[in-house]
Amino acid sequence: MAATDNSERLRSTMGLVLLACAPGLLTLLWLHGWGLLLNLLLCASAALASEALLLKLQHRPIRPALNDGSALVTAVLLTAALPAYTPWWLPMIAASSAIVLGKQLYGGVGKNLFNPAMVGYVLVLLSFPQHMTQWPVTQVLGLADTLQQVFGLGPGNQPDAWAQATVLDGLRNNRSLTMDELFASHPGFGHFGGRGSEAVNLAFVLGGLLLLQRKVISWHAPVGLLASLLLISLVCWNGSGSDSNGSPLLHLLSGSTMLAAFFIVTEPVSGPKSPKAKLLFGIGAGVLIYLIRTWGSYPDGAAFAVLLMNLCVPTLERWAERGQAQAQ
Repeated sequence: MAATDNSERLRSTMGLVLLACAPGLLTLLWLHGWGLLLNLLLCASAALASEALLLKLQHRPIRPALNDGSALVTAVLLTAALPAYTPWWLPMIAASSAIVLGKQLYGGVGKNLFNPAMVGYVLVLLSFPQHMTQWPVTQVLGLADTLQQVFGLGPGNQPDAWAQATVLDGLRNNRSLTMDELFASHPGFGHFGGRGSEAVNLAFVLGGLLLLQRKVISWHAPVGLLASLLLISLVCWNGSGSDSNGSPLLHLLSGSTMLAAFFIVTEPVSGPKSPKAKLLFGIGAGVLIYLIRTWGSYPDGAAFAVLLMNLCVPTLERWAERGQAQAQ
């Protein structure tokens, strides 16, 4: 009976997470159209097929694991993080790696040491960096062009025709333009942050608030990440010159900030359990995101930040326990 209750609770939680992802996914669908939809179908099919295969090889029940929704949540998070219009095999490799390397090799749901979606994302980012930097502009390709691009059905369009550098990449590689000139001339810049990504980040905030309201997640990790990112970007903000690291609003409303804050650092298995440790986990992730964005080799850095903080979870839990013991 307890196992059944746990299974139902997990399925209900995953359902709420999927519902909370809907505003962000719909915004991405509005921006990228068929490319986003194909990414979702490819990630979901690869994640579910990989989970079923690994369970079959281990002679474990397949249907209950597929029905709990955890593999589908991993696929949705990867869909939100991957560029649209990538070749079909890239999201499938990312989703399969997330399930196999990030989840099932540790024993399945509830036993993973690292965030599965970020494992899959980092693997394809390191393995296929050229494809992972081809982010589409906000206009939507038609269905025929999308199929050509994703499945190689015909010549397709060259990435130069539909891809652009992201606002974070443009900021990191800027050497001569002031921030005002960047916002005026670079197609990736919007009002305060990335064009399009401003709306996407705000949409993921709506989903995150739903998870907070339904007590699926606690406030500690999201607040820790956003507060630390806000603070360090404010302290390091050196104006609007050509050497600027970007304003706090730019960092909050660009890249995968809100996806990371409400859906990635709050992953309950690979993250801390105690409230103080969750807060420290979020703070560390926010600082690392800024450091990687500003001085690292990758323009966003959320995935690396989360995986590095996953390594620190035992230490964070010990610090939290020690602080609680001293307070008593």
